[in-house]
Amino acid sequence: MTVNDHGISVLLEFIGRYGPAQGERGPEMFVYEVLGVEVIDPWQLELLRAYGRGERRISVRSCHGPGKTAVTAWLILYQLLFRFPQKTIATAPTRGQLFDALFAEVMTWFSHMPKRLRDLYNCKSDRIEMISAPDESFFSARTARRESPEALQGVHSDHVLLIADEASGVDEAIYEAAVGSMSGQHATTLLCSNPVRTSGFFFDTHHKLKDMWFTVHVGADDSPRVTEDFKLDVARRYGEDSNAYRVRVLGEFPKADDNTIIPFELVENASAREIVVPEDAEVVWGLDVARFGDDVSCLTQRSRYSVDWENEYKNLDLMALVGRVHEQYNSLMPSQQPTEILVDVIGVGAGVVDRLRELGLPARGINVGESASMKDAYMNLRAELWFKAREWLEEKACTLGPNTEILKSELVVPRYDFTSSGKIQAEAKSSMKKRGHKSPNHADAFVLTFASNALRASRGRKGSTTWNKPIKRGLPGIV
Repeated sequence: MTVNDHGISVLLEFIGRYGPAQGERGPEMFVYEVLGVEVIDPWQLELLRAYGRGERRISVRSCHGPGKTAVTAWLILYQLLFRFPQKTIATAPTRGQLFDALFAEVMTWFSHMPKRLRDLYNCKSDRIEMISAPDESFFSARTARRESPEALQGVHSDHVLLIADEASGVDEAIYEAAVGSMSGQHATTLLCSNPVRTSGFFFDTHHKLKDMWFTVHVGADDSPRVTEDFKLDVARRYGEDSNAYRVRVLGEFPKADDNTIIPFELVENASAREIVVPEDAEVVWGLDVARFGDDVSCLTQRSRYSVDWENEYKNLDLMALVGRVHEQYNSLMPSQQPTEILVDVIGVGAGVVDRLRELGLPARGINVGESASMKDAYMNLRAELWFKAREWLEEKACTLGPNTEILKSELVVPRYDFTSSGKIQAEAKSSMKKRGHKSPNHADAFVLTFASNALRASRGRKGSTTWNKPIKRGLPGIV
């Protein structure tokens, strides 16, 4: 099917000024003059020009918020207008990333185009297609999932543009399926992502495959869109020497920090993961009781699949804290109430456990300073529970909810070491404070949930999963 005469007359006006004949300047002029963008950042210009001169493999690693979604949307619209026949496919690890961010950005900039251009296209919920040639020229958004890797598979046309947004989180199976689509002479692949993983295809494009890819690095200092307040906030939360600062501010891949109990990558991946949690999923609570005046008590809810929320309580005496927990418990339907409430009894927590039991709540005391159930491997129960939490994240069948920002920032702080006898010991809170970090109260409440007997996975990696096995202690108040 060919484009009708009206479509040709409209497009020819633009093709001569902004199209392929203009080379690397074409996309830049289109963004300025047609979309009406007043300022294009230098790194965005670099990307637009690379596409315009025909770079076929482009990979962008960036900090948070420099405008990579906007420049990706500009390229999608340029491809729609100035390549024919063509197919543009964009994918991302989650539906939220793909449709709430990228597709919404494309539609926003589509509305900036002149009406006579917009009238050539039909916009659907996941697709923009040329009205006169819907099968020959279109943009399609397809969520990338390991169980359905065909998102980028079998895409063939004279001109192809494949885009992976948040490419570091796209499963390797999707890239493997896309090999055939990337093979055409005029097939362009664009990967954009925060560099959260130190392995995988996106990581390789900036390392062992770098000679085959045009790479762009964007740090916070490269974009006026990233505020000083954001950089300062990340520095205060995590420290300027942290992997969080490297990724979110510097746009660099995490360091291989071998002695961090829970790597930054595990937390970032779990934060972005979409998991369908059954409505009848059992939950447990972990309660870390404040020991000092400047400390806070924290309550966290976890199921087999997710961390749902975390609450913190400041300047409460023990009975007031019990009252808050009791109130939270009674506000829930019986089917929503926790099967167990795990409380750290070191210090003042024992009194909280006793009173919660008197009130009929399923509280159990956990002394994390006692010996581990795996005595030959861990110095104490605290170290064992932290590594159970790590294994839970490694299973990749869980997610950290949107209301757990403090927890996420604390999980990546503690380090571990080995004793002279070869046992693993978790970093003491006093050591963390010397490094400039507050006591990880939210993380400690979360970690306590792994002392539960209630949550047991029905499946896992044979011979390697231990997080879902109960802690068998044989001590009073501890199972």
